[in-house]
Amino acid sequence: MTVSTHVRRARIHVTGAASTAVRPLLESPRRPARVLAVFPVGIYLEVRTDLEPSVIAVITGAATRLPNSVLLAAQLPHVTVGDDASVGERAVELGPLSLSVRRWWDPAPPLGRIDRARLEHAAARLGRPPDPPLPGLAGNGAVESLADSCAKGWLLGAVTAAEQLVGLGPGLTPSGDDVLAGLLVTLRRLGAAAGADRAVWLADWLAATVTFDARTRTTPISATLLHCAARGEATPEVTAVLRGIAGGQPLEPALRELHRLGHTSGADLAQGIAIGTSAVLALSGPR
Repeated sequence: MTVSTHVRRARIHVTGAASTAVRPLLESPRRPARVLAVFPVGIYLEVRTDLEPSVIAVITGAATRLPNSVLLAAQLPHVTVGDDASVGERAVELGPLSLSVRRWWDPAPPLGRIDRARLEHAAARLGRPPDPPLPGLAGNGAVESLADSCAKGWLLGAVTAAEQLVGLGPGLTPSGDDVLAGLLVTLRRLGAAAGADRAVWLADWLAATVTFDARTRTTPISATLLHCAARGEATPEVTAVLRGIAGGQPLEPALRELHRLGHTSGADLAQGIAIGTSAVLALSGPR
């Protein structure tokens, strides 16, 4: 007779709320995943799928609510990088945790209409030297070329500059990707709010450019966030700045909160928002 000394871990069943950006992945048949990164307030899972986004962040309320997040009101389980997990059928199985998604939130809420005078005021404010920290690519020629090309509506120049920025810089979300994410979200959502069809058209082309081979050119987490940004999906901090530009809330406090994100991620996103706001203003005038 063989006596097993293995003790099966008890399952911990909790509920959570998820971004609609990851709804197609969560509502699809269950797929295997692996733990990509572990932090005190979040665990990143890479799902084996061709769907985008392919990385899901399981986070607590203390974490930045990324547009690919599932938020749970409980402690994160103890797992290590490389551990197996599964995602699908409205659930995440992670270590001893069984997380069922019951609620959803929209990472790209509409801004309402914005008039030209308010857009001009916001563009002037965003064009001033930023508060510390400075963007990670401050003074970079590709960023300057991107800003100039977007303002002129010059597609070839904008696409060429964007291709140079994908994956540029260190970290889980390189500075070049953060600048592009801020730009894409702004062109799409602020362009729609201002009735600037040319800005939305530019967003479509740039989105196709930066997401085409993002999986092979940058980190899995950053590639996922670029796919989210291509659809206008962003963190609440980015949305707050866009609302500030549109007059829905004070702009200065929202900018300060955004600049607090990461080492330079907030500043990089703000730089992309500034480029996008100037482009929307320029492209909302007559052809």
